[in-house]
Amino acid sequence: MNADVSEGTVFADVAVHLQDLVLAEPDVGRLLDKVAAYAAARLGGSGGTLSCTIRLTRPKKPVAVAASDSRARLLGQLEGKYGGGPATTAARSAGTVAAPDLSREERWPEYVRSARKQGVLSVLSIPLDLEGGSEGILTLFTGLPDTFGSEARAAAEAFVLQVSKGLTLALRIARLQDTRDGLNAAMQSRTVIDLATGAIMAQNRCGQAEAFKVLREASNSRNMKLRDVASVVVTSVAGGSATFTYFDE
Repeated sequence: MNADVSEGTVFADVAVHLQDLVLAEPDVGRLLDKVAAYAAARLGGSGGTLSCTIRLTRPKKPVAVAASDSRARLLGQLEGKYGGGPATTAARSAGTVAAPDLSREERWPEYVRSARKQGVLSVLSIPLDLEGGSEGILTLFTGLPDTFGSEARAAAEAFVLQVSKGLTLALRIARLQDTRDGLNAAMQSRTVIDLATGAIMAQNRCGQAEAFKVLREASNSRNMKLRDVASVVVTSVAGGSATFTYFDE
């Protein structure tokens, strides 16, 4: 691990760089790949001795796994294959887990054998400090034994603290975007349903409640979503012309 990286020097550039990454990349998956690559380069120094994976779980979202390189991506898959490893243990314990020398490691035997075949001898897994039910683990790999001593571990933990802040901001933005998209979709659906209800009221000379009941019964009998039935009604009344909903951004 880069000897020039210490707890005191990580803060100055990392926070700014992560801020730039968050602003430039709205997609969380692609952002994680960039952060993993940055972590490997920033903590590994010019020698390129480190690989990095980031595993992120979010409510109602598929698990996202990012990697700095192809070897790291393979290593990230090993824990899922064997059901255990440093990252899994770190997630369960909510604390940093180090495997200084896999040639002497007795935990996770299947994982260790496969990792050593990939030329890995040291592993360090650190939980990300996130919010809103999200959880993440950043894992560093290197082919040299005893890489993550106390100073290197402290530097990596300081780095992960900054990564956690950047990802927390990115996830907040993503949640706001999801909420906005959901509200927009709901408003569009509501508009189509209201248009269909009005059309049925005009055709049947009935009240709103009765018209909506007709729409709902059609939805149930045809096993179609209410919005889809409403869209058919509106299209029929409009003579096949397309209908649009407009909302100010």
